[in-house]
Amino acid sequence: MTNDTLTLGIPGFSFADLFSPEALARLYQIFQSDLKTKNQALFETYKAYAENTQSFSQADVSDLLCQVAPFVSAFIVDLFGESVRKQTELIKQKTSAASVIFRFKDQFVKRRMQKRPIPQDKDTALRLGFELLAQYQITDATNEHSIANLAEDLLQKEKELLSEQDSAQLREQLREQINTLSDFLLISKDELLAKHHWQSLQFPSAIDYQNLVPLQKKTQGGLTVLMTQPEKARHRDGFHLTDKGMSFQEVLKEVDDCLYCHIREKDSCRHGFKEKDGSSKKNPLGVSLDGCPLGEKISEMNLLKQQGDPIAALALVCIDNPMCPGTGHRICNDCMKSCIYQKQTPINVPQIETGVLKDVLELPFGVEIYGLLTRFNPLNVKRPYPLPYRGKNVLVVGLGPAGYTLAHYLAKEGFGVVGIDGMMIEPPLSPYAGNLREGQAPMPVYDYKQLWQDLSDRPALGFGGVSEYGITVRWDKNYLSLIYLTLCRQAQIRFYGGIRFGGTLSLEDAWQQGFDHVAMAAGAGKPTLLSIENNLCRGMRQASDFLMSLQLQKPYQSHSLSNLQVRLPALVIGGGLTAIDTATELLAYYVTQAEKILSMVEQITEAQQGTADSTPLAAWMSHFDQEEQEILQEQIVHGKAFRNERMLAKAQDRDPRFAPLLSAFGGATVVYRKRLIDSPAYHLNHEEVEKSIEEGVQFLECLRPQKAQLDTHQNLALAIVESK
Repeated sequence: MTNDTLTLGIPGFSFADLFSPEALARLYQIFQSDLKTKNQALFETYKAYAENTQSFSQADVSDLLCQVAPFVSAFIVDLFGESVRKQTELIKQKTSAASVIFRFKDQFVKRRMQKRPIPQDKDTALRLGFELLAQYQITDATNEHSIANLAEDLLQKEKELLSEQDSAQLREQLREQINTLSDFLLISKDELLAKHHWQSLQFPSAIDYQNLVPLQKKTQGGLTVLMTQPEKARHRDGFHLTDKGMSFQEVLKEVDDCLYCHIREKDSCRHGFKEKDGSSKKNPLGVSLDGCPLGEKISEMNLLKQQGDPIAALALVCIDNPMCPGTGHRICNDCMKSCIYQKQTPINVPQIETGVLKDVLELPFGVEIYGLLTRFNPLNVKRPYPLPYRGKNVLVVGLGPAGYTLAHYLAKEGFGVVGIDGMMIEPPLSPYAGNLREGQAPMPVYDYKQLWQDLSDRPALGFGGVSEYGITVRWDKNYLSLIYLTLCRQAQIRFYGGIRFGGTLSLEDAWQQGFDHVAMAAGAGKPTLLSIENNLCRGMRQASDFLMSLQLQKPYQSHSLSNLQVRLPALVIGGGLTAIDTATELLAYYVTQAEKILSMVEQITEAQQGTADSTPLAAWMSHFDQEEQEILQEQIVHGKAFRNERMLAKAQDRDPRFAPLLSAFGGATVVYRKRLIDSPAYHLNHEEVEKSIEEGVQFLECLRPQKAQLDTHQNLALAIVESK
């Protein structure tokens, strides 16, 4: 088998059959027979649930699905073959190996180490600790797994000696060794956390809703500016993915901290916190704790992840959230806000969900396994496979998250779907998309890396609406490409870009084209125009327009010819996530803009050297008017400063630190009419605020714009603000 071929492990099925409603119906029958053969009692319960879902309590449903999910996983592994089986076994082994760390945290760190005071004689405690490790032939004192195994062995020996006669002396020796290891770890704790990120030493911290974002205050020009603490600063360079998410081990730590509340029907992450009258409770910031808007089976997912079965966990996710690449880390956090832990750091459910997806995508044919679970999922007893085309067609207007999710559900119910968007949409990846309408099966994707692109080079697909143009590179937009490919492979779905409903296509046109229904999913928001003098002058633009131009036209790419000019200092008016994203991306883009302009100027002047019409830089710049010359000179100076910092960083073997330069050039400041803690961004997703400020964005509170003052070129010279 080569990477572009796939022979399925169940006779009578080809890869193309995995996109056929009729073939998937047959596959479901085979799964049922397989489950019945392997576990008759479970099958009977599953069958009863499928026939009457209302007769089961929530806890019973959760228990049943968690029992059936491993059988679904095993069935899919059989379907995709030995290469997948080997990798899933490795994941189980890796998960099992990590479990010793969390047992160590629970049984040793919590119950023994944390109950001891920090030793006064630290040198002696360290020496005794190293001697103990040497006695047990542990040469690396920073290896968390080795230390966890040692602690577990000591505790087990101590437990065994409790039942033996005449073992008082041995018990005392073991107790001294346990205390020695505890003292050693107490002294080494800070280093092991900071440099080696030990999961066993990380514990939730208390939540202070009034100080969710670590800040320092500084007075500038008579105003109090909020900025990041120096030790929290992060240095960004360009438009590569800036947040790769948690590691496999870090996700397991979050899973281990989960209480698996679904067992007691207390999974507030899914259902929210309720008052006695049934309404949702609110947290101290006034945010309604509604839980997951999709009703995703979160606690159940965590349990299957803890068991080392990512396919089973993803199958649980896909019951309620088949478009899960578009949610999770950096996108939504309603579940996290409603976690049962309300007074301490909550479980990071979005990271777990994305971690489960990553586990599956990293398997051989992981893209195909995810795609199959969106169409074929025995855990979704209401619709385990798609219905055949029923002769009705729906026009979906808008291809953002609402539009493309609706397209998926409509197609699964047997409707023909045409999705349109005002943005130009690039064709899907070929040959991976295939053309099922013309009988051309897609080529299977063996490795997810075949689809993955660095975000700084990734072209804008136009698909995904706000997910494409309104989200920063803190989110991996390759997940959007994955959703696009998954949907394009369905014969009953077609997407067209560059069509504006009400303009290019009217409602009457839709009826004449044979559509039976039109679904509007075009979004409800529009930019807010400031009611101030000179609000449309040059130098002012809508934040949404800036983000859209930046993400769709990609002016930061070296080969892009699009023109998007920004200057510093920059003020961003507003307190929502759009304002936060705009300030963040503006700073990142300013560096690439200045360096790009400097490079262009040097190429032009270098090309003229030695020619008959050779023109010095000053003479060449005379072709521009005074305003253009001022801007060009400014960009050249700033571009050289950025280039020098880049060269210095390379010489010192470190990342470039552009934030101080950007700040010196004026920086980007978010101005809000209320306090930061009153802003929508702080309430909805304070992590985005925190990450933005860490990258150099500053915040001014309780100010509102009064006037845009113009310079002699009728360009914005000064934005005048005053206290509210």
